[in-house]
Amino acid sequence: MCEVFGVHRSSFKYWRSKPKTIDAERIQLQAEVAEAFNISQGSAGARTISGILTTKGFNVGRYLAQKLMEEQGLVSCQIPSHKYQKQSKEHVEIANLLDRQFAVVEPNQVWCGDVTYIWTGSRWAYLAVVINLFARKPVGFAMSLSPDSELTSKALKMEGLTRGKPKGVMFHSDQGSHYTSRKFRQAVWRCQMKQSMSRAGNCLDNSPMERFFRSLKSEWVPKTGYKSFAEAKKKITDYILGYYS
Repeated sequence: MCEVFGVHRSSFKYWRSKPKTIDAERIQLQAEVAEAFNISQGSAGARTISGILTTKGFNVGRYLAQKLMEEQGLVSCQIPSHKYQKQSKEHVEIANLLDRQFAVVEPNQVWCGDVTYIWTGSRWAYLAVVINLFARKPVGFAMSLSPDSELTSKALKMEGLTRGKPKGVMFHSDQGSHYTSRKFRQAVWRCQMKQSMSRAGNCLDNSPMERFFRSLKSEWVPKTGYKSFAEAKKKITDYILGYYS
């Protein structure tokens, strides 16, 4: 019969040895994995899904989560790593004080900031974010249709997320004009912060912010962008205050 249907005998024996009853527990785990994957909009990998299911009380390790994802054809949309060019030119007035010392030991010791762009139906919008490097948690953000100093200053002084307005914080960013401008430098001075800047053309000097924006765009923002500025602002606020935090 195997020769008639073109089936290997080993495959037939394997089929006969398979259990004939449905594994209800595995079906439930598959459903939980699919739910966690869909909530993350396709960004969660096996490690993240394992953590989510463990928190919910399921005994699912990383490798079991990976197997359950493979069974359903679920593949994370995370972007593979790539190489960056190295530069060494510092700003003429603001030095690279942080110097890639990202492993800070106290809250409100170092804040990092950066600006990225988001498509909003008919034009680009700009998002400025400030994160506390100790907890990698956002302490301020703002959106605007112009990537200017008003946008970055608003993110720096955002009410509600900034607790107690700490003094003596180091604020680190790249050398964008919205950070080197007189208006923004005055805002940093009023907040009693000291300013640090990455070297020109060296995004690794501000890699925590680059990693945050990579997560935002690979995990949350649709490939075609948003239909309007209002929709983009609502969805990104949901990500920063909800899913990411």
